[in-house]
Amino acid sequence: MKMYKALTIAGSDSGGGAGIQADLKTFQELGVFGMTAITAITAQNTLGVQGVYPVPIEGISEQIDSIGADLTPDAVKTGMLFNSEIIKVVSEKIKQYSWTNLVVDPVMIAKGGAPLLQEEAIDALKHFLLPIATVITPNIPEAEVLSGQKIQSINDRKKAAEIIFNLGAKNVMIKGGHSEGEAMIDLLFDGNEFFQFESKRIVTKNTHGTGCTFSAAITAELAKGKNIREAIAIAKDFIQAAIEDDLMIGSGHGPTNHWAYRRKCAQRK
Repeated sequence: MKMYKALTIAGSDSGGGAGIQADLKTFQELGVFGMTAITAITAQNTLGVQGVYPVPIEGISEQIDSIGADLTPDAVKTGMLFNSEIIKVVSEKIKQYSWTNLVVDPVMIAKGGAPLLQEEAIDALKHFLLPIATVITPNIPEAEVLSGQKIQSINDRKKAAEIIFNLGAKNVMIKGGHSEGEAMIDLLFDGNEFFQFESKRIVTKNTHGTGCTFSAAITAELAKGKNIREAIAIAKDFIQAAIEDDLMIGSGHGPTNHWAYRRKCAQRK
């Protein structure tokens, strides 16, 4: 049986709820072997981010080269890239190794409000990373930054998705967590059609790492050969279960439950 592999290029979260840690947990739960290239070390917990320490460029480059020389991934995810220099080298390395199935999670701001992407890096993200992305997964505030459009309605989201698509990404997935209403609607645009993925909104403060986890689940399913709509549908179920089955740890924005989906699937059998 083929062992599918996925690489996450992202920051480390010492609290374990987001970043590299969330990605590896998600890969493992979905039966994919996870590998990492760490771009930054963060000191954080459920209360917020206390410090951000970028890894030197040569360290990031060498991590990726080590994977490229021996462990070719079936899919790649980027998370926190922090600055334009990191974005450029990551983009160059992905192109150098001709890696496909690239999921870009444009991590910009932490749950507590700390900036995780420098202002000057937004243009680099658009210019270097989006043209090679299979899918980009911004939340509504991130989609507003990338598109330059205010988003208040589903039609606004569609216009923003079209603008972001024209920057080069093959698919644009705008998440609906920051919208209002009982239903939580994620919107996919593939360049031709719009698709909506709807779920019941869960009222909870414990949503730390939801964006990382959702995009990691998409990455895992793309690595296993699923198409984009199939991958997103499974990722949607995965994150819904992770939010519903609350861990209730920490004093602030707690993490989601990465093993909830496996337990939910076992109960269906």
